[in-house]
Amino acid sequence: MKILLTGANGYIGKRLLPVLLNQGHEVVCCVRDEKRFPKEGFYSNPKISIYEVDFLKESLPNAKIKDIDAAYYLIHSMSDNTASFEKLEELSARNFVTLVQQTGAKQIIYLGGITNEEKLSKHLASRKKVDDILRSGGIPVTSLKAGIIVGSGSSSFEIIRDLVEKLPIMVTPKWLNTKTQPIAIRNVLEYLAGVLLKKDTFNQSYDIGGPDILTYKEMLLQFAEVRGLKRYIFTIPVMTPRISSYWLYFVTSTSYKLAVNLVNSMKVEVVAKKNDLNEMLNIHLLNYKQAVERAFQRIEQDDVISSWKDSLVSSYQNDTLLSHINVPTNGCYKDERVKAISGNADQILNNIWAIGGERGWYYGNWLWNIRGHMDKIFGGVGLRRGRTHASEINTGDTLDFWRVLAADKPNKRLLLYAEMKLPGEAWLEFRIIEKEQKAYLQQTATFRPRGLWGRLYWYSVLPFHYFVFEGMAENIINYKTEKP
Repeated sequence: MKILLTGANGYIGKRLLPVLLNQGHEVVCCVRDEKRFPKEGFYSNPKISIYEVDFLKESLPNAKIKDIDAAYYLIHSMSDNTASFEKLEELSARNFVTLVQQTGAKQIIYLGGITNEEKLSKHLASRKKVDDILRSGGIPVTSLKAGIIVGSGSSSFEIIRDLVEKLPIMVTPKWLNTKTQPIAIRNVLEYLAGVLLKKDTFNQSYDIGGPDILTYKEMLLQFAEVRGLKRYIFTIPVMTPRISSYWLYFVTSTSYKLAVNLVNSMKVEVVAKKNDLNEMLNIHLLNYKQAVERAFQRIEQDDVISSWKDSLVSSYQNDTLLSHINVPTNGCYKDERVKAISGNADQILNNIWAIGGERGWYYGNWLWNIRGHMDKIFGGVGLRRGRTHASEINTGDTLDFWRVLAADKPNKRLLLYAEMKLPGEAWLEFRIIEKEQKAYLQQTATFRPRGLWGRLYWYSVLPFHYFVFEGMAENIINYKTEKP
């Protein structure tokens, strides 16, 4: 069968794609930017075709996308980068329906959130509105409404991990007593694949959750048990939503705006209405502890396929991000280091590809950490996003407080763009170049200031550049991995 997959670069889409391929389907992937779509491994499968489609723009349907059997709608934003993100989600859903109507699709499969309470958060209300729009197009819709999704790289998993592993004692807001029904990512994928063109599920809506109904406090404590940690949690009624959001923002890797939406949603009870879908599809549901254990098995094997941190959210309207792939020269300050490579150039390239995350930045990691804390204080992303994989990088990935604009290993080039709070724009580029039968590491930091404050910022940090960038280049050259 021929399947249309939206959100193919997203957390769920990246994990559903190999499942569909293993079932023998041909998959048409709709992505906002083809450059962010991996090309290696199973992504090079000839049954994958890729089309750039921005559902936030009013445009005619793509006539090349046709003869589709079923379509997945996995476009979703938990962010609030604009004041009208609900309208953007509605626009995206309407444009999706317009496109799918000309493909001959027999089914739309939608993954949303459980919306059983009368009073919903802005986020959950928007999810319900999207469901209504998808059903207005005349194509049978199967809605799967999930609770908190637990898996390596999922936002809920990473936030809980941050809290449990960093805080032995937690003084928390009262919404930690709200009940929820978490579900393992493995089960979510089984549901998504299982309802595919199953006529009994057409025009039906199913709540999907795991076997456990837990409070958020119980989730934290059970997570700690799996990790062999003793944790103490005290809930107090005086934390306002704003204070709760700042609490999540400073302790975890989430952004402040995402924290606001999470707090608003966590005040709403999310418990699934009973149905027999798991029996119909013969799905064995994992309990919460089993889901956490499986997530850590993935992490320990360095086999995390996708992370919520890498996704460009649907309400992200900065269309200029990837235009930064060509580093400017006019009106910029540069710090360039060129180091001769006396050993194996491939080893140096591997060192570049391992930068950030657990490996760190090769020199002055404590300075990078201070910069990350400062970024958090001023509302930035900080260093806590880390990286998805220890040695692999793809265009579009997050790398601490950088975004990967180009990860071209064959041509020995890595280009990063700063997503930290800055009075300007910053790039960090690594190249291995060959000249006169010798190899060199070329490391270039570029800063384009914004006004007087930008120029003052550059000169204020200039004394650190010699030590940090010089030390970084030297240590990338000289770093040796320990052999087991």
